[in-house]
Amino acid sequence: MSDLLRLATAGSVDDGKSTLVGRLLYDTKSVLADQIDAVTRASVDRGLSTPDLSLLVDGLRAEREQGITIDVAYRYFATPKRSFVLADTPGHVQYTRNTVSGASTAQLVILLTDARKGVIEQTRRHAAVLALLGVPRLVLAVNKIDLVDNPAEVFAEISAEFNELTSKLGWATEDVIEIPVSALHGDNIASRSENTPYYTGPSLIEHLESVPVDADSTGTHALGLRFPVQYVIRPRTAEYPDYRGYAGQIAAGSVSPGDEIVVLPSGKKTTVERIDTPDGELAVAQAGRSVTLILADEVDISRGDIIASVHDAPESIDTFDATVCWLGDKGLRPGARLLLKHGAKTTQAIVGALVERFDEQTLTAQPSPESLELNDIGRASLRLAEPIPADDYRTNRHTGSFLLIDPAGGNTLAAGLVGDVLTSVEVGTSV
Repeated sequence: MSDLLRLATAGSVDDGKSTLVGRLLYDTKSVLADQIDAVTRASVDRGLSTPDLSLLVDGLRAEREQGITIDVAYRYFATPKRSFVLADTPGHVQYTRNTVSGASTAQLVILLTDARKGVIEQTRRHAAVLALLGVPRLVLAVNKIDLVDNPAEVFAEISAEFNELTSKLGWATEDVIEIPVSALHGDNIASRSENTPYYTGPSLIEHLESVPVDADSTGTHALGLRFPVQYVIRPRTAEYPDYRGYAGQIAAGSVSPGDEIVVLPSGKKTTVERIDTPDGELAVAQAGRSVTLILADEVDISRGDIIASVHDAPESIDTFDATVCWLGDKGLRPGARLLLKHGAKTTQAIVGALVERFDEQTLTAQPSPESLELNDIGRASLRLAEPIPADDYRTNRHTGSFLLIDPAGGNTLAAGLVGDVLTSVEVGTSV
């Protein structure tokens, strides 16, 4: 079991995400005493009888004034059993792009819903986005359970509807759990609450501490080496006159001295001579480790190239279909000329046909749409000026993802996934 879990929060506005995250920080003693004192004073000034824990995380002035979260913020907390990195994402529909960003590397997502509202449109939208991103595990936190009559019945109905949705979206039953919580009062957050006798499962923190985190959860299973080159190191000093190293983070697989590798997209082959780190040489380096590779031969390698295992190297492609989540205010139409950023490599791209648009509410696909508008998910064909070495996103989340960028202003316009990830979802055809 890993000692680090990457997770994110999602859900509709006012479902209590900030209060939940504040509660997680408070119950794990991950905030300083003076921060608690400041929150307590601010809460008293607002006329509240108990501390408003959402103030621990809503740091931007605009967020404090509006009482909502509008930016992705990363929080760090720990228990004796595990450390956590949490991406706290906003709930408003216009900030779905932030949810995509925050959940893109998550191993688990806590999706909140208000017990009084149940599974609403934004809940379904977020669940669909998380499914397409390949998030392996999901928690539905049914918040404000203390505010409904017949909480056992309400929780059972919400759980049944959510299980039906996640099943159609491709999740296995064992990878999804529903927990009734009150973030305000702490019910079922750190420990199981006596106020929910109908619920016999773990508390939220108990589940986060015990959920398995393995190679499969990062989408890097059954793959050889994937090493995107971030920087070419050439000191050219008296001590290191001929040093040439290739620095980056291993995206999949492992590497050892003597391994035969191929450099993509050039296709040049050589072997690994040694693995350097600030702490010395390594005999083996696994996925997630940042290292510098020294190769046996001088090969022309640039930032953005990928060093891969010879036996299962990804294909270098310049024309392909991809699933995109459109994040631009102006719609995407065939013929658009954009920049595509894959890892550290950026190249020009032309959008061909729009193959289909996915309706996350009805789980249907509209063939050949005229455009993709803000927050739309669809499939499009792309043609690149230079090939990129990419895996199918379902095989590897790191080397199968990319961004589409506005060449004029540099704004991110879309999150892209190589291949047709919609095949993992039960999609019908809209008429």
